[in-house]
Amino acid sequence: PKQGCYIHGLFLEGARWDPTAFQLAESRPKELYTEMAVIWLLPVPNRKPPVTGIYLCPIYRTLTRAGTLSTTGHSTNYVIAVEIPTDKPQKHWIKRGTALICALDF
Repeated sequence: PKQGCYIHGLFLEGARWDPTAFQLAESRPKELYTEMAVIWLLPVPNRKPPVTGIYLCPIYRTLTRAGTLSTTGHSTNYVIAVEIPTDKPQKHWIKRGTALICALDF
């Protein structure tokens, strides 16, 4: 795109992307990981995130979310958090351990 960048190839754990509703949805039975839709990262200076309607979803490099803590206080496996539309509160997805993963182990 002219501004920002597209990210593809991520996997959702603990939820799935609903392409008809354009938001997070509950995982289907026996479905551990699902492909995430393409994400458009568009930097906006001094942007305030919305209070409701989004889940601030962390992105990890691998399924192992642990790693040594860097000087920032985050795991070295942690990449960034992205806002994903949802109709449920953040705590709903946090309880399910919902996260985006860059690479699956298998």
